[in-house]
Amino acid sequence: MTDVVVYGPLRHSALLARVLGVPEAELTLRPATLPDRALQVAEPDDGTALAVAREGAAAPAALLAGLSRDRQDRLAFFAGGMGLELRRATVEVSGARTEALVPLPAEGRRAGASPWREQAWRPRWAALWLRAADEAMGYHGRFSADALARRMPMILARANSRLAASGGAPAQVRSATPADSVEVLSVESPHAEYFVTRAYDLRHPTFDGGTGEAVRREVFVAMDAAIVLPYDPGRDRVLMVEQFRMGPFGRGDPRPWTLEPVAGRVDPGETPEAAARRECLEETGVALDRLEPIAKYYCSPGCSTEFFHNFVGICALPETAKGQGGLATEHEDIRTHVLEFEAAMELVASGEANVGPLVMALIWLSRERARLRAAA
Repeated sequence: MTDVVVYGPLRHSALLARVLGVPEAELTLRPATLPDRALQVAEPDDGTALAVAREGAAAPAALLAGLSRDRQDRLAFFAGGMGLELRRATVEVSGARTEALVPLPAEGRRAGASPWREQAWRPRWAALWLRAADEAMGYHGRFSADALARRMPMILARANSRLAASGGAPAQVRSATPADSVEVLSVESPHAEYFVTRAYDLRHPTFDGGTGEAVRREVFVAMDAAIVLPYDPGRDRVLMVEQFRMGPFGRGDPRPWTLEPVAGRVDPGETPEAAARRECLEETGVALDRLEPIAKYYCSPGCSTEFFHNFVGICALPETAKGQGGLATEHEDIRTHVLEFEAAMELVASGEANVGPLVMALIWLSRERARLRAAA
């Protein structure tokens, strides 16, 4: 049995209970502090708090007394996914200093400039980290803590998508039968690397009022993506990007380089609109003046959870030309194309534009173009 002192998100009792695998009501947390330490947000900011050395400071914390070996292992695994490792450190409990295990930043885990504050963390990150913990702790005993840390950005992105899905869309024509009417008999993740697949054995209600037979269904678990086609209404030009894509390559397409709008995942704690603006800067160097929403939709609901937030981005574009873009850190090799609107529409007619979001954006733009040009 070992005393452990936690802080930041790990002091959040609901999250801690999921990590330890116990009911929240069974947790007993005593107030504690970390002397000569302050809490800073991590860099990049994913909601993690880092206890960094700072003379004279005192970071708020909580004592978990007498933690069993199993629960200590679970905590160490999840903390490792956050870029923390359990190390002995000086703590203060009831005015007396002692030593306990504390999840401190691992080598290479950097602190940002901003202090970590619980009142700012709760509305932005609490629900997201609870969902992330559900997936992450499913890998306990399957992966190492280092392997979890490599997967954590995608785990958080998938958790972000599940939160975004929780509101649902209207059901005026389709069935309003709720998801909890589906009986899940078993679920497993046969593949869990950068991407994840899940296999469900389930029964679901049928349109005749009955319940279907048990079936096995597999799904590719992806995340939300922001997609934006930059458009200059004054010059009547659009910008699209070109890059190598595994989908066409895997299908056997002889030309697996595709023309697309700018696109990228919605990062944890980020809105689709913010993601659209960020991705446009990263991939093309273009700053958007405003966003025109097109639609929100599943790209392939029969086999994927991926969900698109589609926009046209109003901006100023350069002369028609080819350019380079993308982030080297993400191994992106992107070529940009600025085309006159009519030339872009010819790509739809010829079939060279063969990516759904690009076709949708151009068709939407053909309908709204006069309005946008009149307001330019």
